[in-house]
Amino acid sequence: MSSFAEDLHAALAGPEHTISPKYFYDAQGSTLFEQICELPEYYPTRTELALLRRHAGDFADRMGPGAQLIEYGAGALVKVRLLLERATRPHSFVPVDISGPHLLAACEALQREHPSLRILPVVADFTRPHVLPDAPPDGRRIGFFPGSSIGNFDPKEALEFLRLLREELDGGALLIGVDLIKDPARLHAAYNDAQGVTARFNLNLLRHAQRALGLECDPAGFDHYAFYDPRKHRIEMHLLPRGEQHLQLQGRRYTLVPGESLHTENSYKYSVESFQALAREAGFRPSAHWTDEQRWFSLHWLEA
Repeated sequence: MSSFAEDLHAALAGPEHTISPKYFYDAQGSTLFEQICELPEYYPTRTELALLRRHAGDFADRMGPGAQLIEYGAGALVKVRLLLERATRPHSFVPVDISGPHLLAACEALQREHPSLRILPVVADFTRPHVLPDAPPDGRRIGFFPGSSIGNFDPKEALEFLRLLREELDGGALLIGVDLIKDPARLHAAYNDAQGVTARFNLNLLRHAQRALGLECDPAGFDHYAFYDPRKHRIEMHLLPRGEQHLQLQGRRYTLVPGESLHTENSYKYSVESFQALAREAGFRPSAHWTDEQRWFSLHWLEA
């Protein structure tokens, strides 16, 4: 039984009905997320891209020559292009992503733009132990984890994940994007866009389960619901049942009723200081950070 099936059974049977947001990302989910990144309400992508463009030379200097650049949750490979354009004789680029077809298609496009670059894709769940290509003989391993995806982990999981990266990048460094605590109204708008793309993205988790696992359910019987909890500094996303909803997975039947929800994502927000404290606890040494003028978003350089 696949880990997706195991995790979905556990979510539907458990008291909290919580499942990892990594299951949003089949090919359709990846496409929907790319659309989210273009929305006027969704500030993280354009803010982070502006920071990457502005400081690309600094990042290239910190990477040094002959580096192996590893992008976790690589997706469409948009942001990493800004690093590769300025990198000095990179040894290789290793994109790691759970959505194989989407990743390989993105790698083909990148290879056409950089015909001499060694691209070594790894189709894997980057949150779990995975095998990477050999480290470069003369350069460093540089991890790249943009998009504030670290916010999808609860604090304990984030610490464990950063420790995994610290070990994997030993002797190298990590460039990571982190969304900052801000006005809840701006956060609410970012996760409840007027075009309903985020709602379709959220509901795609059920459609992904239908396609991949044969889940029997009616996605139209659920509503997208997202809100900011200021006490926990996080956005929560849920799927709320409209009336009693019956789901069947691999011969097992489940029921969700009004007052319950399928909790599909958290997105934690940090201050610069609270994230640096987390990074230190994981064994990294914060070396530098960059924020936009509004202090909506931050990039951190962490030495491993």
